[in-house]
Amino acid sequence: MFTGIVKDIGTVEGVARQGSGMRLKVRYTSEAEFDDLCIDESVSIGGACQTVVAVGPGWFEVDTVAETLKKTTLGSFRPGAKVNLERAVRPMDRIGGHFVLGHVDGVGRVSRIEEVGGSRMISVAFDSRFDAWIVSAGSIAIDGVSLTVASVEPGEFTVAIIPYTFANTTITGLATGSEVNLEFDILGKYVARQQSATPSKEPSRITESWLSGQGFA
Repeated sequence: MFTGIVKDIGTVEGVARQGSGMRLKVRYTSEAEFDDLCIDESVSIGGACQTVVAVGPGWFEVDTVAETLKKTTLGSFRPGAKVNLERAVRPMDRIGGHFVLGHVDGVGRVSRIEEVGGSRMISVAFDSRFDAWIVSAGSIAIDGVSLTVASVEPGEFTVAIIPYTFANTTITGLATGSEVNLEFDILGKYVARQQSATPSKEPSRITESWLSGQGFA
């Protein structure tokens, strides 16, 4: 499990196909964060949870399976690509973002970027079958970065990016048309699942305003 608070921007150093999968070699820059990284640990690479299979001075490797390549942007990685990195959360850590599992739901596409007073408003188009999993003022992970949804409409949402996040994640390199890994908030998934599994003649009391009142804003 992760929090969506990116700790480093790594660089893809090697890409090797392995049957239907792929091995990635990633070089990191933050020794304080990653120097004690061990084999079998989980690392979020661009929002996708991966298991470390090899480590060395300033680098680590992961094996990416076919299912991950199908549902994420990892299959398009080439040497030199920049990636957001985060190690798995520890029980004593502060949860600065939201609960991010590293299980990417799908790939979205940046549809619009606007600069507003030093910040950026970034709109992302996504598969509308995920509409029930996202609400305004809720959480979304874009390439592993925990962000708050500013507005949402069918098949598209917008987030506001503060200058610090823009400068310290791979979001700085996004442009209109860029593809990004999306993970919707696990709370929204459970609520949508519960509503579909228990049909009722009465309108559901679980609404956006109700969730906000319970502290899920």
